[in-house]
Amino acid sequence: MARRELLTVAEFCAEFKVARSTFYDWLAKGVAPRVRKLPNGQLRLDRRDIDTWFDGQEVAA
Repeated sequence: MARRELLTVAEFCAEFKVARSTFYDWLAKGVAPRVRKLPNGQLRLDRRDIDTWFDGQEVAA
């Protein structure tokens, strides 16, 4: 079984070119990708959840 690719918030923000504050705004509004909280309080995003989230962001023309 392949290991999960977990990204930090900083890595996600860099990849999608959004400010950290924008990510936390999305999180507060419930529109961010699914996140997981580690026992130390840090957040991680699973690449599979990011891909699913991104695919769902398509806008009909």
